[in-house]
Amino acid sequence: MSTATSHRTSYLVLGAGISGLAAADEIGRLDPDAQVTVLEGSDRVGGKIRGAQLCGRPLDVGAEAFLVRRPEAVDLLDRAGLEDDLVHPTAAAAQIWSRDQIHPLPRRTLMGVPADVDALLGLLTEDEVARARAETTRRLEEQDTSVAKLVGDRLGPAVVERLVEPLLGGVYAGHADLLSARASLPHLVEVARQGGSLREAVARMMPASNDGTQARSASPVFGTVAGGLHRLPAELAAALTQRGVTIRTGTLVRELRRDDEGGFEVVTGPAPSPTAYRSDRVVIALPPAPTMRLLRSTAPEAADLLGTVETASMVVVTVALPSAELGELTGSGILVPPVDGRTIKAATFSASKWDWVRQAGLGAGPDGQDVTFLRASIGRHREEATLQRADGDLVGAALLDLAQALRRDLPGTLDAHVQRWGGGLPQYAVGHLDLVEQVRASVAEVPGMAVCGATYDGVGIPACIASARSAAAQVTL
Repeated sequence: MSTATSHRTSYLVLGAGISGLAAADEIGRLDPDAQVTVLEGSDRVGGKIRGAQLCGRPLDVGAEAFLVRRPEAVDLLDRAGLEDDLVHPTAAAAQIWSRDQIHPLPRRTLMGVPADVDALLGLLTEDEVARARAETTRRLEEQDTSVAKLVGDRLGPAVVERLVEPLLGGVYAGHADLLSARASLPHLVEVARQGGSLREAVARMMPASNDGTQARSASPVFGTVAGGLHRLPAELAAALTQRGVTIRTGTLVRELRRDDEGGFEVVTGPAPSPTAYRSDRVVIALPPAPTMRLLRSTAPEAADLLGTVETASMVVVTVALPSAELGELTGSGILVPPVDGRTIKAATFSASKWDWVRQAGLGAGPDGQDVTFLRASIGRHREEATLQRADGDLVGAALLDLAQALRRDLPGTLDAHVQRWGGGLPQYAVGHLDLVEQVRASVAEVPGMAVCGATYDGVGIPACIASARSAAAQVTL
């Protein structure tokens, strides 16, 4: 096939989400003489990290925070020149809206697995707490199992329904009976294989506040960027451009194949007038479906495997309400068990959780009134029908749930934004880690090519950065 335009570079990175940008950054660090070109199909960088204006103030409408106990995201802030803008949440605590009551999320829990069963009373009934206290500790024989089976068999179904499920919904937009325990709770899987107690394992990992070992548990767990996490990809892209990296948005990759010189050719643009980008090495930092399509001719086994990875779609609804009429809010937000049948799966009281959001709302409303920003997320794996509603309907459904949770009538909305994330989160089904190993083995048979992103090593931002850096190391060998 002839091409109207052709470009040559030493490295191609496909995708300008945080994984693609981190891969480009790491390639430049490992190979200072590299010519790096990043191709992004959408009109902007950042992937699932995105900002939007409400009442004239920029807010996050995608990912809003990252783990700071892993170093990757904090290090990338430094690379983007944002090291002085790292901030942490307020002391406001997370809560669970269950059985028409808001309960504090027990502090000593790991993805819903409790260290202190007595702290669950109220959220769980006395009988449900007694079942959790009588933990079953038989050895886990399977190589992998679902989170629901791992936790439910040992602590009872109520712990799964009222604690584990709402937390998994927030992280993966997934379901406990489908998600891999080995991928989601690897340490507890090893404990179960040895016949140990999950509760005791969590207690060791998260010591109580009176035993003299508080240094780690008292340190911040999460962080973000003052002014919004969406600043990170924008500033990182600007820094990469200054370092000589070429970033092309609005450039959808249609085909990837080997060229006659042993390198790669990527085809973009409309079929009547395509553009070819040629390089010696390529990193694919895209979701599973587009990665599958691009690997058909170069790594067909990997393509077939990625074709089995399901994804979850979701919506983030952000609203601005007049602070004086709304009144005070308790906690940083609520998680919602799916068993209760609500529309929302979680809500963040953004102005309570982040001081920078509270400050952004000061004087943001008409006539200079203060505004409180709230956001709610809707949609779990295989629940796409819930999202097939008009934006206004989704806003209304979110506000109805929030009014019921807060037990008050909500004031009129000053502004609202609906952000749809189609296929936004890959699902780590039982056996996912084995699948990833096989995908990487297949891709490794193609010299100069690597894959990275949320599909492989974790859906959090630090995990995506680590995945990207590993891919960059592979192609720069």
